[in-house]
Order: sequence, then C-alpha cells, then structure tokens
Amino acid sequence: MSRAPVELRVGGQTYRVVASAGEDELKRLAGLVDGRLREHAGAGRSIAPQSLLLAAISLAHDLEEERSRRLAAEARSREMLRSVLSRIDAALDTLPEAETEADAVGAPQPSPEI
Repeated sequence: MSRAPVELRVGGQTYRVVASAGEDELKRLAGLVDGRLREHAGAGRSIAPQSLLLAAISLAHDLEEERSRRLAAEARSREMLRSVLSRIDAALDTLPEAETEADAVGAPQPSPEI
C-alpha cells in the first residue's frame, strides 16, 4: 500500500517524502531536525548544507548516548535480578527438606500429635 507524499519544512526548504511513518510522526521528526538545525546555524542566519550535516550528526550522537544509557540500565537490571534470584535460591536451600518436599507435592503438613 503506497502512502501519499508528505510535505516537510526543514531549514527553510520544503521536502516531499513518502515513508511508512504517519504524517504526524514525520512532521514531528522534521520539527526536531529543524530545531537542531537552527541551533547549529544560529538565529537569523541562512542554512548551509553543512549545517544540515551537523544537525544530523548531533542527533545521531544523542541517539547513541541514549542507546548506551539504555544498555547500561538493562545490564544493571539483569544484575539486580540475578542477585535477587540468588538470594531467593539461598533462602530456599535453608528450608528443611521435609518442608520443601511437602510444598512441592502440595501434600498437607502433618499435624502435631496430641
């Protein structure tokens, strides 16, 4: 299914693009690129092609930093989970054998004799 072209304005230029993303998403992303482009070009200055490259590199840098932070957070989460599981395993290992077998089978606990 082909999509209709979407007009995007970036750096004072209009671009017609066709993509799998929706029109609103494309416009939002174009706004991000345009904002970064204006940061690099400066207020009131004309936009040089090199400025577009700098904006793209800047956005790629932000993406890589965010990816790195996400991977570090995932590694910390995995390590915390391993630690919690180890403590649970250690706690289960300290239970008396009769308790763990009865729990595993679902058998009722023997009642104390009177």
